[in-house]
Amino acid sequence: MDDPTSYPPIEPSNFDLIVIGTGLPESIVAAAASAAGKSVLHLDSNSFYGSHYASLPLNDFTSFLHSHSNSASTPAPSQPDDESGFDRVPLCTRPVYSSIDVSAHSTEPLEHSQKFCIDLAGPRVLLCADAMINLILKTDINQYMEFKSVDAIFIYDGDGNLANVPDSRSAIFKDRSLSFPEKNQLMRFFKLVQGHLGGDDTQSNKISEEDLESPFYEFLNRMGLSSKLKSIILYAITMATYDQENVDACKDVLKTRDGINRLALYHSSVGRFSNAPGAMIYPIYGQGELSQAFCRRAAVKGCIYVLRMPVHFLLKDKSSGNYKGVKLASGQELFSDNLILAPSFVIPSAMVDSSAHCLQDDSFDFGREDVKEKLVKGICITKCSLRPDVANCLAFFPPRSLFPDQVTSIRVFQLSSNVAVCPSGMFVTYLSVICDDVVQGKKLLEAAINALFSIPVSGVSENNSADNPNSNTKPDLLWSALYVQELTKDSFDSFISVSMPDWKLHYSDLLSASMKIFQKIYPNEEFFPKAASTEKQRDDDVPELKPSADGVPVDGGVPESEPEPKPLADGVAELEPSADGVAELEPSADGVAELEPSAEGVPELKSSAEGDPVGM
Repeated sequence: MDDPTSYPPIEPSNFDLIVIGTGLPESIVAAAASAAGKSVLHLDSNSFYGSHYASLPLNDFTSFLHSHSNSASTPAPSQPDDESGFDRVPLCTRPVYSSIDVSAHSTEPLEHSQKFCIDLAGPRVLLCADAMINLILKTDINQYMEFKSVDAIFIYDGDGNLANVPDSRSAIFKDRSLSFPEKNQLMRFFKLVQGHLGGDDTQSNKISEEDLESPFYEFLNRMGLSSKLKSIILYAITMATYDQENVDACKDVLKTRDGINRLALYHSSVGRFSNAPGAMIYPIYGQGELSQAFCRRAAVKGCIYVLRMPVHFLLKDKSSGNYKGVKLASGQELFSDNLILAPSFVIPSAMVDSSAHCLQDDSFDFGREDVKEKLVKGICITKCSLRPDVANCLAFFPPRSLFPDQVTSIRVFQLSSNVAVCPSGMFVTYLSVICDDVVQGKKLLEAAINALFSIPVSGVSENNSADNPNSNTKPDLLWSALYVQELTKDSFDSFISVSMPDWKLHYSDLLSASMKIFQKIYPNEEFFPKAASTEKQRDDDVPELKPSADGVPVDGGVPESEPEPKPLADGVAELEPSADGVAELEPSADGVAELEPSAEGVPELKSSAEGDPVGM
């Protein structure tokens, strides 16, 4: 790592906003502030973008987990007081990961460590019609990214099978696992929802206010849906987390109004892009691309980026008690009335000289309200897909599908090499569950792993699935990791602390929280105002992130010219606007997509033949 003391001084020394950490919430706020004309400094002690939302090579991923699972870091030595008017409060890091258990049944994944892009915030997907996709299109960061469609969605039926989720009219008719009465029930239910949302004032097509305020599970009961259909709607389509059947014990009861809105979002996502027939897409190279794209957007608008630069102190005004700046590892002091910190940062609750005392948990002001629940995560690497004909898929283990006392849904997300997150011929599968008890959470994930994969004994494969990828046997597990991630909430004080990645599959709550932070700091500014022209702006005087040799953006510099899109020789998807102005994916052979603004400023998808993002 570069020596921070060798960095040249940062100019200017005063900013409207200083952000520490390049996680997705921090990057969105930095980009929004830059778009509003604010001067922004964005710092990160890591050599990569994304912080706890990054996508990392396999070895780097485990190293990152371990480096953030130890005791709180020792603060920099206190400095003598001076006449500056500021106290220098040490900035430390807190452990946010724990109970890390890594198992390697084969050396092959580690031998190809650099070919993996493992998401720290996984599992997570993008619904094609949600607010995050709309923001991606509005801000033109689509020109820095590529996407692929999620091929299929499954639900565990309790009998050891992954059943298809029928999420459209054609899927319902084609689904052989549904009986004829169940198909009719589901069609009638979707028709009722469509009539309610379509503004049909006919009494028979409107859901009453009383029903809208009732638990969604009870409403589905009144609709006469079978247990199987209720499970599909609740946990695979509306993505409820807790057991909705046990209303009294459920921590998050889904109301009918919210359930209907989630159904509407899901079904408006299906087919929004013509060559992404499903409801969800995923970024090529991993979720970490989102943070990088927003950072690049911020850089184009003037934000200054400095990686590999630790912050040792916060500057606290002696008279007001507010934090007004930072002192870097280089020794330079920088000032701002607005500070945003990544979730792993903490400060001592009192100025203390003893490092040993500082390492005690009760000596830290964590700056946020911790969430009681824990998020247990798992990552599995195999050579075979969960289903022979599917590359990228999402699966759900509903409550009580593994154990009678299972009260939350388990989410499973498999990715293949066609999204450039693992070597060719391998698959990466993410699992997650929220729980009160870590032991119970790990027990659930271990049961899910045993249900999905074959775990070799003493390095010997039980079923040789790698030799026959088209077999119906469970894939052999090559490598796995189980760990616990802390959950936190955003905190607003004299500085703002963002939260750790939550347990949701989507980005809606994260985006809402980012908007709240921006509006807290700049209540009179618009969140990402729409420019008069959405054509990509280039200015040799504006800092911009350039790709390094390994494809990871680094800070500084402007490319001499924008690379022209390569011919679509490999059938890579092209996103073209439809007649009504909604971006659509044109059909392609491999479905890879990259968004590029058209000459008219309407988002459209372009792509290079080799799959590298245009403009990176």
